[in-house]
Amino acid sequence: MPGLPELSGLDDVGDRARPKRVGHKGADHIAPGNTAESFRAALAHGVDMIEFDVLPQRLDGSGELLLAHDYLDASARRPMTLAEGLEHFAHEAYNGVELDVDLKLPGYEERVVAALRAHGLADRSLISTMEPESLRVVRRVAPELRLGRSFPRVRRDLTRHPVYRWPAYAVIAWWRRRLPAAIGSQLRAGEVDALMAHWAFVTPALATAVSSAGGELYVWTVDDAERIAALEQLGVTGIITNDPRLFDATPRR
Repeated sequence: MPGLPELSGLDDVGDRARPKRVGHKGADHIAPGNTAESFRAALAHGVDMIEFDVLPQRLDGSGELLLAHDYLDASARRPMTLAEGLEHFAHEAYNGVELDVDLKLPGYEERVVAALRAHGLADRSLISTMEPESLRVVRRVAPELRLGRSFPRVRRDLTRHPVYRWPAYAVIAWWRRRLPAAIGSQLRAGEVDALMAHWAFVTPALATAVSSAGGELYVWTVDDAERIAALEQLGVTGIITNDPRLFDATPRR
């Protein structure tokens, strides 16, 4: 069963820059995610980057673009539109805060790119997605934008499922051995600029492979102060959490 990253053989973090503090959906454990309140809470707790989700109104990628993780989330409230969200982030208070724009489905990539450019936010944005098709489209239409592959390509955490839990751990073990070479090749080929990896897949070998290939490694979604401290030792680029208050509670090693 994967737990904290193995740190044997690594030097102390020393003078190395701390990882970026990334708020998941803003600060989802402080205020409902993908809302202005959540974004303000993340800002108040000193994040360097805010991750938010963009979902089309319809499955084919058409209709209004909404800030929502899934359609259940979108139906439970009146979600912000992408335009409203970007207008919010264009305020002076967010100057210097980077954006991780997470695309949940394929089919609306060019509309998101155009919106980021129109609001003057493209230069501090990273577009991430689990969808291979979307990765190719974004790279083609916006080669100047940072692009992150989200891994693994799943919609829910199967390690919590009573039936699929142990098969999921077997798959995780398999990928922990193979992911460093696979993502290293993608980064060197220029297909992506970053890997957004679930914490269970993150190892010293993965951190080294991403760094050696000139890429960035962001780890999601880390809601435990001890795990944050362990990941800081690996020198990852950023740590994504639902609760940015945990960064200040992280035990020093």
